[in-house]
Amino acid sequence: MRVPSKQNAIDQAALKLSEILSIPAAEVEDRIEEYDKDPSCADAILSTGSHLFHIWWLSSGTLGRVAQKVSHVKIMERSLPDSHILVLAVPYMSPSAADHCEKEGLAWIDLSGNAKIVAPGLYVHIFGHKNLYRRPGRPESAFGPRGSRVARWLLMNSDDTVLQRSLASFVGLDEGHVSRVVGKLIEMGLVQRGAQGIQVTDADRLLHVWRDEYRFQRHTIIRGHITASPRKRVDQVVAQTMSEIDRQYAITGLSAAWRLTRWAGYRLTTIYLDAFPTPILLDRIGFREESRGANTWLVLPNDTGVFDGSSPVDGVQCVHPVQVYLDLKGHPERASEAAEELRIRLLS
Repeated sequence: MRVPSKQNAIDQAALKLSEILSIPAAEVEDRIEEYDKDPSCADAILSTGSHLFHIWWLSSGTLGRVAQKVSHVKIMERSLPDSHILVLAVPYMSPSAADHCEKEGLAWIDLSGNAKIVAPGLYVHIFGHKNLYRRPGRPESAFGPRGSRVARWLLMNSDDTVLQRSLASFVGLDEGHVSRVVGKLIEMGLVQRGAQGIQVTDADRLLHVWRDEYRFQRHTIIRGHITASPRKRVDQVVAQTMSEIDRQYAITGLSAAWRLTRWAGYRLTTIYLDAFPTPILLDRIGFREESRGANTWLVLPNDTGVFDGSSPVDGVQCVHPVQVYLDLKGHPERASEAAEELRIRLLS
């Protein structure tokens, strides 16, 4: 389903609001004419009798777009009476964006049927409806396989200012590609371009916006088992063999998080490889391909940028903590706790 035009979307949001509150649509009154139509004004002001809703429309419910809009809307809140309810309306609110709205105390509703509105005398929480506006294929994003090299470099060097031409050289992309990616990051308020070059404005939010869009399963994953010993972990077995044959590799996920923080034991070891493993390599590391009971994932990345910033830790090559944090999103066991510990210790 296509995202509707702004006016159509506001009409749909008003209809959804009437359904949620069990109020006939005819009783939802448009009050926009009573307020100044300046750029800061809401897109619609609806009265349901006992409540007055200021509604702002946003055509995307991703964390990056929502977080930027929330900052704007919260400024408007200061000039309004407490009885007025500010609501952000989107086609579909992503879970992470919904969490951000909750932390900021902003009500929201989406055209897919979900909502969270908390106000004096009113509590609405509806979730579980699927995204009705998912477009076929993957829309162009600032965090595509190759384009994400830009975000990775900026996060690894978040205190620096860099010229766009230099950035393109550092990440191995043409200037046109980098310009498009930077433009999208600027639109989301994550970076800024000044006289001295490009600089991150909020590294923490950039990391979380990227993680919201990141899907570890888009890499090619070979699941299997390697027998380890009490004296040598799986990643050490692989590291020794890869060093002997001079092949690029780097661990990520739970095993990398443990080496970087020494926090939380793990069973699953995840290893990026620079090329598809040959039968000879699999035999040398003792890898048996099997999905059930797998303790090792060998991963062919969808872009070699995942290796950027890799470094050895106790003799085992690890991807950069930024990449580990992203990859933990697609891992089992205590991955979410390990990700938070990693963020606090190394990415704050």
